[in-house]
Amino acid sequence: MSKLYIVGIGPGSAEYLTFRAQKVTSSVEVLIGSKRALKLFPEIRAEKIILDSKNMENSFKQAIGEVKRGRSVALLSTGDPGFSGVLKPVLDLSESIEVEVVPGISSIQLCAAKLLIPWDEANLITLHGKGDSSKLLELLDNGKPTMVLPNFNVNETAKYLLNNGVDSHRKVAVCEKLSYTHERIVEMTLSDVLGEDFSYMCVMVIF
Repeated sequence: MSKLYIVGIGPGSAEYLTFRAQKVTSSVEVLIGSKRALKLFPEIRAEKIILDSKNMENSFKQAIGEVKRGRSVALLSTGDPGFSGVLKPVLDLSESIEVEVVPGISSIQLCAAKLLIPWDEANLITLHGKGDSSKLLELLDNGKPTMVLPNFNVNETAKYLLNNGVDSHRKVAVCEKLSYTHERIVEMTLSDVLGEDFSYMCVMVIF
């Protein structure tokens, strides 16, 4: 039966794939995702299409088009599709096709687990690709840790906060490349972040 599955694949390691995600990806005819996402499914025989990172909307339309042609499609979303994932933009385009979301473990969840933070008692915010970090300032002083998916990278977020009057000695934690063998969790002050070289695969926590 033709359907679009939006499949959360977790933070990156195959250890964090759910059984449901594995079952769905094994059953579909077309698998669409980034190169990094597709590497999690080396034995899947479905047709594999690499997501166009420079034109995501085009890839989403391609996925929808395959469903309209009667094929079952899994669109892979890093983490969970509903938090800084592909769910919202796909729903804006999906029209009348059947869509099913397969939840995944987000990097926010894994970060909370690593730092022993009850994440229902934290501020959660994603700035990914939005180009606007102003909403972050509204959350910082309500007594809760603030867990952030940075706009572009951790260093840019730290610089924005410092330029807007946040105490340079404020405690932060950076969780980088969570679930990978070379993951890194560093606790430091806000100003110390500027002296480090972090990848884009980070969650930042401001205490």
